[in-house]
Amino acid sequence: MRLNTARLEMLSLLDSLGTMRAVAAALHMSPSAVSAQLAVLEAETHTELLRRTGRRVQLTPAGRTLARHARIILDQIKAAEVDLQGLSGQPTGPVRLAAFSSAIRALVVPLAVRLQKAHPRVELEVAELDPQASQPALRRGDYDIIVTADFIDGSMPLHPDVHTIPLLTDAIVLVLPRSQVASDESADLADFADAAWSVDMPGTYLSNLVTSTCRQAGFEPVVAGRFASYELLLAHVEAGLSVSLLPELAVDRRYHVDTRPLRRPLSRHVYAAVRSRSTLTAASQIVLDELCGLSRTSFNVWRDGFDRQPSGAGWSAARAAATRSM
Repeated sequence: MRLNTARLEMLSLLDSLGTMRAVAAALHMSPSAVSAQLAVLEAETHTELLRRTGRRVQLTPAGRTLARHARIILDQIKAAEVDLQGLSGQPTGPVRLAAFSSAIRALVVPLAVRLQKAHPRVELEVAELDPQASQPALRRGDYDIIVTADFIDGSMPLHPDVHTIPLLTDAIVLVLPRSQVASDESADLADFADAAWSVDMPGTYLSNLVTSTCRQAGFEPVVAGRFASYELLLAHVEAGLSVSLLPELAVDRRYHVDTRPLRRPLSRHVYAAVRSRSTLTAASQIVLDELCGLSRTSFNVWRDGFDRQPSGAGWSAARAAATRSM
C-alpha cells in the first residue's frame, strides 16, 4: 500500500471541514473530483473510510484514524521541506500564527519585532482570530501556532490533536469612565445593575462573559452598545456612555478609563497551542520559544508600565520598555 499525500490532505480536510463542498472550495476543485479521489483512497487502503447518509458524508472510525495520521504525515513533510531550505543553520521559512486581538497588541507585535531583528529569515504571518474559532483552524492546518484563551467557566475544551502551552493568567476587570478620584477598591457588580453596558457582538467571548457574569451577580445587563472592536468599546466607556468587563490584557491605556478588580475575582488563562504529534519546523519552534519568553517578560513590563504612568505616557513608556527588554 502506497498512500498519496494529496488524497490524504483531502481526507484530513474532510475531517476538519465536514463537507465535500467545503473541501472542494478549500482546494479549488469540484466536489465530484474530491469524491472521486477519496474513492481511490478507499480502494488503495482496502478500507471503508466514508459512510454516506443521504447527501452527507461522514468519516468512519477508520477514516478518522487515517485523517489523524494524515495530519501528522503532512506536517512532517512540510517540516522536512522547510528544514532542507534552511541548511545554512538559520531557521528559515513561513510560520502562520493566529491570535485574538488583545494578544496581538500585547504579545504578537513585540514578537514580530524581535523576530525581525534576531531571526530575519523567519517569515511570520499573523492573523486575528477569536478564541472560539482558533482551535478548529489549528486542527485543520490553517495555522501552525495559535494564541488562545480558556472560556468563561475557566476551562478550555481540549482535543487530542491539540497541545497547549500556558503563557499567562489575565484578570477580568471592570472598566469605567475616568473619575476624579481613582480607586483600587474591588467592585461588586450588583452595584452596577442599573448601568449601561458595552459588549462585543452576540456569541463572542466577551459578549458571553459580560452576560454570564452579570447574571451571576443577579441582574441582566442593559446593553447600550455592541462593538467588534475593543477600541470602539473603550471609546464608548471613555465618553461616559457605558461600563464593561474586559480582560486586563485588552485594556488599552491610551483611553482615559479606570479599571477595578472584581470582588469575586475572575480570570482567564492564555495559551499557545500547536498540533500534537506533529513535528514543528525549526522556524515554528523558534517562534514558539520566543512567544513563551515574551509572555514571561514583556507582558509584565507592558502591564506594570500602565500601572505606573498616566494613560498616554504609560502606553509609550511600556511599549519602549518592552522593546528594550527584547
